[in-house]
Amino acid sequence: MFIDDIKALLKERFDLTLKNPTPYVTAFTHSSYANENRRQQPDIQYNERIEFLGDAVLELTVSTYIYQNYPQLPEGKLSRFRSLIVCEDSLAKRCKECGFDHLIRLGHGEEQSGARNRPSLLCDLFESVVGAIYLDLGLDAVEQFLTQTIYPKIENGEFDLTSDYKTALQEELQKNGKIDLNYQTIEEPSSENHQQFTVEVALFGEVIGTGSGHNKKEAEQKAAAKALKQLDA
Repeated sequence: MFIDDIKALLKERFDLTLKNPTPYVTAFTHSSYANENRRQQPDIQYNERIEFLGDAVLELTVSTYIYQNYPQLPEGKLSRFRSLIVCEDSLAKRCKECGFDHLIRLGHGEEQSGARNRPSLLCDLFESVVGAIYLDLGLDAVEQFLTQTIYPKIENGEFDLTSDYKTALQEELQKNGKIDLNYQTIEEPSSENHQQFTVEVALFGEVIGTGSGHNKKEAEQKAAAKALKQLDA
């Protein structure tokens, strides 16, 4: 039975014992499934409202976590850090890692179109499950769930704030269509006194930024930051 699979997954993976199955049934029901089965189940609910609640709960819990654990970050960086953690791609990955994608009920059309692997749908599903846990078991249970799903990813450095520059540069340039963007290392450490890498970033072969750092990743980020600054000038 559908709800039994949900109960088993949440108990086995996250040690959560459901009290009220109703919000979970809603969380794992897509609007396409509800629309196709409205005649047989007039009272069927789908997950858009509970996703709204889960989104707010996630914002609160993740904000609290990074506020308490990253006291050195100013408000602007805290906001950007949170946005990396709860963005669509991130939550879609967490959803698949949890195995939630196998349980959501979809309409036939959505199923055939591959919606089960669509990042936006998976993100919404993850938020919906958080909303269901909150409604059924409260904030402590949500924290227990996040301690096993999101917080370890933060601690392991998956959400690197420095990655913003390369991503931001790519997104900014792609607004005008397809791009040819390349990073090239032009200088590497050559002695104990010179321990830095230098990288150029080029758009269609024209250098638009140069950066140096203790490793290639840092140098690439600084080159992207310089390019972004030039674009804003």
